[in-house]
Amino acid sequence: SDMAGLCVRSVLVTGANRGIGLGLVRQFLGMPNPPEWVFAACRDPKGQRAQELQNLASRHPNLVIIPLEVTDPASIKAAAARVGEQLGGSGLNLLINNAGIAKMNSLDNETLENMMQVYTTNTVGPLLLSQACLPLLKKAAQGSLGSALSCSKAAIINMSSSAGSIEEVYLWNYGHVVSYRCSKAALNMLTKCQSLGYRQHGVLCVALHPGWVQTDMGSAGSQKPPVTVDESVQGMLKVLSSLTEKETGTFLDWEGKVVPW
Repeated sequence: SDMAGLCVRSVLVTGANRGIGLGLVRQFLGMPNPPEWVFAACRDPKGQRAQELQNLASRHPNLVIIPLEVTDPASIKAAAARVGEQLGGSGLNLLINNAGIAKMNSLDNETLENMMQVYTTNTVGPLLLSQACLPLLKKAAQGSLGSALSCSKAAIINMSSSAGSIEEVYLWNYGHVVSYRCSKAALNMLTKCQSLGYRQHGVLCVALHPGWVQTDMGSAGSQKPPVTVDESVQGMLKVLSSLTEKETGTFLDWEGKVVPW
């Protein structure tokens, strides 16, 4: 009922085969008024790690699994083209850039390779996929009533982390993860840039901190994260349903609170 305000005809979620991405796909499919199309992108749709997605797809004809390697520009173009084909003449309402990686290195062990790989996935990937999907997002915005920005019209949601907040440096003692933190701080700047560049096209852009969530990635250390995937995802969808012009270019958490840059 919280998500009644979120009325999207189409959504694309990256990193959709597990964790938060899979949780988002599940929640979209379970809505009382689900999207006409839910595009779930992951690296290896036919592989073992996408088994749960495949099971969902066999029960939900509106779920389309798309192969996507976010570090590969050709794969990004192909994925956007597949989404466009499936949508026919209509646009894409919601792009959720959720795919991400982390390397659990300490500050002293950080390497060029790690820095580049994590940045390429977590920051460059969302940049390039947003570029590739922009024509579809514009089309959705043009086809929607009214001029006010909202997620039901057209939006890019970048899955960030308060680990990338320069003020909070969330969980520093739990893990330095410098490459991850830098990539998320950069993703936050990208979100701000996109909000300024894409506002004229009617596209809302927000960076979201999902909380410290019980996923493979979140649970890499010794402590158990406090937030379940379902809690996080339900919270985020509630936040998405309430976003307006005022929030474009901001950094919010799964409960709708502002996270300091």
